[in-house]
Amino acid sequence: MNRRLWIFLAATVGATFLLLGFFGREVYRQAPPLPERVVADGGRVLFTKDDILTGQQVYQSIGGQQVGTVWGHGAYVAPDWSADQLHREITGLLDLWAQREDGKPYAQLDDERQAALRQRATRTMRTNTWDAGSGDVTVSADRAAVMAQVAAHYDAIFGTGRDPAVVKLRDAYAIHDGAVPDDARRARLTAFFWWASWSCATERPGSTVTYTNNWPHEPLIGNVPSSANLLWSIISVVVLLGGIGALVWWQTHHNEEEKLIAPAKDPLDGVALTPSMKATVAYCAAVIGLFLAQIVFGIITAHYGVEGRAFYGFDLSSWLPYSVTRTWHIQLGIFWIATAFLAAGLFLAPVVGGREPRLQAAGVWFLLVALVVIVVGSLAGEWASIMQRMGLDAGFWFGHQGYEYVDLGRFWQLFLIVGLVLWLGLMVRGLWPALTARVAAGDIEGVNRKQLLTLFVGSSVAIGLFYGAGLMYGARTHMSVMEYWRWWVVHLWVEGFFEVFATVAISFIFTRLGLVSAKSATRAVLFATAIFLLGGIPGTFHHLYFSGTPVSIMAIGAVFSALEVVPLVLVGHEAWRNRQLGLAAPWASTYRWPIACFLAVAFWNLVGAGVFGFLINPPISLYYLQGLNTTPVHGHTALFGVYGMLSIGMVLFILRRVTAGREWKDGALKLAFWSLNIGLALMVVLSLLPIGLWQAHESMETGLWSARSAEFMQQGAMQTLRWLRVVGDVVFAVGAGALAWFALGLWTGWSYRRP
Repeated sequence: MNRRLWIFLAATVGATFLLLGFFGREVYRQAPPLPERVVADGGRVLFTKDDILTGQQVYQSIGGQQVGTVWGHGAYVAPDWSADQLHREITGLLDLWAQREDGKPYAQLDDERQAALRQRATRTMRTNTWDAGSGDVTVSADRAAVMAQVAAHYDAIFGTGRDPAVVKLRDAYAIHDGAVPDDARRARLTAFFWWASWSCATERPGSTVTYTNNWPHEPLIGNVPSSANLLWSIISVVVLLGGIGALVWWQTHHNEEEKLIAPAKDPLDGVALTPSMKATVAYCAAVIGLFLAQIVFGIITAHYGVEGRAFYGFDLSSWLPYSVTRTWHIQLGIFWIATAFLAAGLFLAPVVGGREPRLQAAGVWFLLVALVVIVVGSLAGEWASIMQRMGLDAGFWFGHQGYEYVDLGRFWQLFLIVGLVLWLGLMVRGLWPALTARVAAGDIEGVNRKQLLTLFVGSSVAIGLFYGAGLMYGARTHMSVMEYWRWWVVHLWVEGFFEVFATVAISFIFTRLGLVSAKSATRAVLFATAIFLLGGIPGTFHHLYFSGTPVSIMAIGAVFSALEVVPLVLVGHEAWRNRQLGLAAPWASTYRWPIACFLAVAFWNLVGAGVFGFLINPPISLYYLQGLNTTPVHGHTALFGVYGMLSIGMVLFILRRVTAGREWKDGALKLAFWSLNIGLALMVVLSLLPIGLWQAHESMETGLWSARSAEFMQQGAMQTLRWLRVVGDVVFAVGAGALAWFALGLWTGWSYRRP
């Protein structure tokens, strides 16, 4: 029964993880070297490996990737420090030589002389002077002098000086005064920025491209797309078209529309609510509360992009800096979505298992308390770290790890893993009776239900354990290696196994409602999971094109990430099918809004994950777009549009079952559903996408440093586009408020129709 599909799934998971691990070894082997010393001509030591790694810790302590970006990963208000350092160093050298040799600034020289100086700068910056024997990198006296100038510039930005030009830059970058008050820490931070930019400009031994595959775009020294970049971009498009064609052919020839007669009444009406199922209502309340909090900090974060460090004139950044609000905005999003998934699993476990295990409700309540402690503790620690109230080592453990999406301190990360394992234990003990029950011979539907249950448990195990990949690096781990493991969490855990769990959970819901047979649901889930993971697991590498990785990472990432889009071409069909299922019986209309949320998931999967995802997937596209506002276009539409709407749908399903027998007044839900989706669309169309495309043009024409510069981002028209985001934000916030109002009304009674 479904034997070929199981073999296909097992082979897919095995082969793709083998691929991910094998080429992950290349990330370790070919990462840019961390020099033991950086030495100027004459033997003067400028800084050491320890200084660079300590500087990396300083960057982590102030929020890290929530304060600008390095190698294109992080926040979008401050510069990309690797690109900015690189450009300042190049232009500093050009001006130094021009003033000394021609007596005038570089900009005033004729074209021929400028070209000669650029050629010298290219040779100076791209020549690899790392000595594998001593571990030293040697720089010229001129370059050392310019490096000191750039370091002084960053020292001023992160310090407490009140020079008007520096204060203006801090406003543009949304960096609070005294972000790094300690002089020694600032010196090491500048060493880290220099090493990150050195990796971008220095050619790999035996190669004509830099350690970051010629990223970022910097024409002054010939940082332009490589031939491999163009080749694998073309191949990725061909693979995408071929994959779509193959999937459409398969769907046409193997799609069997089942004729299923819907039950006369809701099958779940006969399922008694157990204490643990009732306890998940508290999880639903937590989901909505965290969602509202995330919106508040999202509004503040977006406003910092307009007013710098102020909020409508009030100096908010002195005690709640941008790096704090953005950290909290992202972390709260992960927390409430994960909480909704945990609630869905805990609610379904007794339904599927058929009974309530002893002390199950106590375990569910204990897990909720643990989650509250993790949320409050991690957010407080992140604030304390960013405000420099902790030492560097303590900050990494209890404050801020400095890496986007896994910002919480290592202690809280371990605590969360313990919570996920506890959740997994509660799930398995709830499902155990169904897992161990014998299926009668010839009971095809029973066999398929058992297989679907196996998939459900497998996806739960993946959610419970794969977050542990975030433990594979430390505070002083090489950044290329750290990025490799970080994307295991962000891409595989969030985008991968959450997707699998969601697919199985929705199938469970429809099969339990009697609207889909276990046979068709199991086949569909097996096929969809295998196809999705075929591209999704090795597709993790598309985040690592320019993170100090070799060309092989680009090749694997480009090809397989293109396949991630393939299953999304059929989501319209699946969405329509879900809608039809929702109309299959009169009683099914009670699930109208959970099903509407599942419909929205299908739409945003196509638009957010598919269209906007592929916009930044091919290497040639990401070469120019990495670190620009095109990334949050994909991030918002995929994370909230898919997982956020799915989480809301699951919450509404739980609330619908808990209030079974009472008719909802769904006016507030209708407002919530449409406001959330329209508000999200307006955020993108009116603000994020135009800003991102304008930045992309500037990145292509001039360079990434310019597309992220204060001069470019503070233009009047750019500010107008930022203000236009208010329209979408307000509509979105109204939707969230309406959802909260409705949920509160289920407790007070105003969300029910009178008999």
